[in-house]
Amino acid sequence: MKFIVEHLEPELFEWCVIEYAHISGMVGKNNILFTNIEQADFSKLAKYGEVTEKKVADLKLSKACILDPYAKQTLTSKDNSEFDYLVLGGILGNNPAEKRTEKLTSVLSYPTRNLGEKQLSTDTAAFVAKRILEGKTMSDFHFVEEVEVQIDDAESVILPFPYVIENSRIVMSEELVEHLRKRKEF
Repeated sequence: MKFIVEHLEPELFEWCVIEYAHISGMVGKNNILFTNIEQADFSKLAKYGEVTEKKVADLKLSKACILDPYAKQTLTSKDNSEFDYLVLGGILGNNPAEKRTEKLTSVLSYPTRNLGEKQLSTDTAAFVAKRILEGKTMSDFHFVEEVEVQIDDAESVILPFPYVIENSRIVMSEELVEHLRKRKEF
């Protein structure tokens, strides 16, 4: 299964690169395609997977599925044999959700699947999707509703998305935590 991250942020922010690198580490560089990336940003992502300026809509894929928190069906391991491509990424987006996936599904006729009713970070969605395609079900995952990252003694940042807890640890990029701690403003 090839994972496609449709980038819909106004630019390729550093946190995006961190999440995309985390996804690449989970699914493998040969199993990921970053779409809708400006040519000037190719070098930032090339070591993590294939990169294109094209949007998913321009790729004319067959056997593709779009992850959408509002889809009626949940992703299952059976989908691994039904689809060759799983589209996720910047389309999962902001909190509260802006339903940007709806814009994508309105121009594409690909089937959609959800990963439960809650919107996940892009890398969490990739982690959960990969594990489901390998045989897990949504009931196998344990989530924390949000994550608080301590910046210093007096300040913290709350990430308002559910994150998976596995082996008593939150599945999250350590690089993202360090990035948040080094940021000057929020």
